[in-house]
Amino acid sequence: MSPVFLLNDEIEFPPVHLARNDGLLAFGGDLSQKRLLLAYRMGIFPWFSHQEPILWWSPDPRLVLFPGELTTSVRLRRTIRQARFKVTMDHAFESVIRSCASVQRKNSRGTWIVEDMIKAYCKLHEAGYAHSVESWRQGELAGGAYGIALGRVFFGESMFTSVSNASKVAFVKLVEYLDTQGFEMIDCQMTTSHLLHFGAREVPRSVFLKKLAVSVELPPIPGKWNLEAL
Repeated sequence: MSPVFLLNDEIEFPPVHLARNDGLLAFGGDLSQKRLLLAYRMGIFPWFSHQEPILWWSPDPRLVLFPGELTTSVRLRRTIRQARFKVTMDHAFESVIRSCASVQRKNSRGTWIVEDMIKAYCKLHEAGYAHSVESWRQGELAGGAYGIALGRVFFGESMFTSVSNASKVAFVKLVEYLDTQGFEMIDCQMTTSHLLHFGAREVPRSVFLKKLAVSVELPPIPGKWNLEAL
């Protein structure tokens, strides 16, 4: 088994091909903006639980959704047409990430969105790198998702729902928005059946990294996002 690298104060990571079979590459370091952005540019993301050190991952294969390959069920399309939810973007980032943190996930020891993560990603949102999409019902936040955008790549982090289909509607609207804005892929990180149903597919990490290297250099969307492009 490959070693797991201990990070120090230097803002750097070991090459991702040195990650273990399960994708774990390194531990330690911090959640500074500079380190987080470098991590995403290299195809690395943090994922750890309370009382664990910061763990950095780069799995192989990688689950990716190409926006033009989005698939939705007839039932979900009907729900979207019926406009049961009002969908916004970048209206309630902190509420979305905190709601994601409160979700009780199956076979999980607890949330990986610890308070330090919330603070770090809220700072990324303020700096224009992190974005959210929200579903509202009767003025209440019913579901949503958030992630990081670099160039024309979106790195999906988490989603939540408190009303059936709320997060699915938000996710579809997000993908459609990214498609109109020329985003080339959505990094879904870990494989789940939920995302596979939306058309995401596994690709070798080497393929992901080649695409990533080009896409992150494309011009970003400045400022807060909105759905006017749809």
